[in-house]
This record gives sequence, structure tokens and C-alpha cells, in this order.
Amino acid sequence: MTGYFMDTYALIEITKGNKNYEKFIDMPLSTSVLNLYELYYILLRDFNEEAAKRYFYKFKQMVIKITDESIFDASLIKNSNKKKDLSYADALGYALSQENGLKFLTGDKEFRDFENVEFVK
Repeated sequence: MTGYFMDTYALIEITKGNKNYEKFIDMPLSTSVLNLYELYYILLRDFNEEAAKRYFYKFKQMVIKITDESIFDASLIKNSNKKKDLSYADALGYALSQENGLKFLTGDKEFRDFENVEFVK
């Protein structure tokens, strides 16, 4: 079974109940602490602290470790894609997905043409 790395876009769509993301719920899923931070902020801004904390703790168990190498790789990815609007969290998430043999799950248009990406709107 393929494992997936969820970027913030994917995390938000899952919390919103987007039907296109339902098939991923029972699959091995991972994310990073930076994506979790972005998710928490967005849910706090758009909903409330209770909802933000509920989803934070739901996804916290899926966080994978950020290594020095993943930071180096993410910097190379961001630097070599200057024309795209890649956030630091997204570049790091993509690097983590590649290092851990995971598909990068996103609906972010900036990643549409990247290798090993599952693009879902």
C-alpha cells in the first residue's frame, strides 16, 4: 500500500470533508510539524481554538522527523523552482515525501507537474 505525505492543502481538505480525499483516510499518511503549524493557524483563524486543537492532535501522530538532509533538499527544491510560489513548508514537505518514499498529496497547483505527486482538488 502506498504511503502519502499530506501537505497543508491536503490536511485542510480532509478536515473540510472533501469527498475527493476520502479514499486516502485509511492509507498510511504522514505530514510535518510545519504543515501541522499551518493547519492549526488556518483552523484557528477560520473556526476556533477547539477545532484547531482537535485536528492538531488528530494529525500530530502522523508527523515525521525533519532531518538536516531534508532541509538541504528542500532548499535546493525551492531554489531550483524560483518561478513557482513554493512555501518553505511545501518545499520541505516535498523533500520529506521523497526521502521517505511517500507520494506527495496536494491540490496545490504549483506541484501539478512534479514527480511522485498525487494531485487532488
